[in-house]
Amino acid sequence: MFEKILIANRGEVAVRIIRACKEMGVKTVAVYSTADAEALHATLADEAYCIGGPRASESYLNKNALLTVALESGASAIHPGYGFLSENADFARECREHGLVFIGPSPEIMDLMGDKDQARRTAKAAGVPIVPGCDLLESPEQAEEEARRIGCPVLVKARAGGGGRGIRKVLRPEDAPAAYEQAKAESEAAFGDGECYMEKFISPAHHIEVQILGDAYGNVFSLGERECSVQRRNQKLLEESPSPCPALTPEIREHMYECARNLAKSVGYQGLGTIEFLFSDAGEFWFMEMNTRLQVEHPITEFVTGIDLVKWQLRVAAGVELKDFRQEDIKISGHAIECRINAETPDFLPSAGDITMLHVPNGPWVRFDSALYVGCSVPPYYDSLLGKLIVYSRTREEAIRKMRSALGELVIDGVDYNADLQLDILSNPKFLAGNYHTNLMEHLYE
Repeated sequence: MFEKILIANRGEVAVRIIRACKEMGVKTVAVYSTADAEALHATLADEAYCIGGPRASESYLNKNALLTVALESGASAIHPGYGFLSENADFARECREHGLVFIGPSPEIMDLMGDKDQARRTAKAAGVPIVPGCDLLESPEQAEEEARRIGCPVLVKARAGGGGRGIRKVLRPEDAPAAYEQAKAESEAAFGDGECYMEKFISPAHHIEVQILGDAYGNVFSLGERECSVQRRNQKLLEESPSPCPALTPEIREHMYECARNLAKSVGYQGLGTIEFLFSDAGEFWFMEMNTRLQVEHPITEFVTGIDLVKWQLRVAAGVELKDFRQEDIKISGHAIECRINAETPDFLPSAGDITMLHVPNGPWVRFDSALYVGCSVPPYYDSLLGKLIVYSRTREEAIRKMRSALGELVIDGVDYNADLQLDILSNPKFLAGNYHTNLMEHLYE
């Protein structure tokens, strides 16, 4: 196991990784921006270093600063968390060139699976169903031609996109050129890559993802699935495991797991990863993309499997073989729900400020992953996620009641946050029935 690792991130995910390292006897090095000088992750780590100004480009995306601190502090590995540089193959490559372990898959696999167009081809070659679509578009005119061929509605998608950016829905073929230009420009600004492709827009559909874990010896295991269909503008708000979708039979579920494992094995995947699928009520599913990192919603998988994903991510990165794992021994038990608590107004505008009061719900199987404390600052420069409220119970009905209770207890004064919206979701009849789709938020109050 590593003796010391640097965590190239901030907020709740940095705190989560630090806690796992403490339990494993691994020393941690935190980095922070000038806006995060008093942040919890900087306090909890064994060492902490300021690496730049408040904007992410000046600090958490500053590769040279991160590498310099890692090398001078004696860290042997870098954990990127999620967001920032977590899926940046060039950064992983630079880590390797400097003798540092990047805690994630190899840069070659990140290049392959991070390119959504190439990932589609790889999935198809591995026998995994893919959404009907086309290869990379070369012009606005071609976008219109492909929209007519595929049949609207379609989605123009950036191959390097993420977090809902670089995606445009097209309802009429003649609207495809403008959608292509918009997606291209947004992707170039956000990711430095404007290449786009097109897929059939499948609706209504479920967004279901399968958690996988692989080692350096060719072993790959699936760790259940997560239902991620509660989304606003392609951003997840609430996730649960297992999926309550009535159409997801045990046979289809196992086939989905098998496809996820086969895809991961076909590229020699090492580490944690998530295979994302679209699923229809008719029982069909299609590959969407692969996330080559720790997911925000990983705690619900930890609850239903009893497996600490962060610790195993560290172990396989250090070369540990999953020789004691057997697929048939990985059981899904009970039900878990995660609500993302975001700093935002009821109109979805970002909120920033100082936390003046904080009451965190507690009790059996209630977990709040956060970096908040009374007196801390919520700066305006980063993602709006304040924390993740996670509950677990024997049944979905009990888990829903437990989450309602926990949300009712949560108090965060100093910023606006979205607990009321989460309670509205948990009261929606379609959500309660378990057969909701990715368009739930568009019809939440109907």
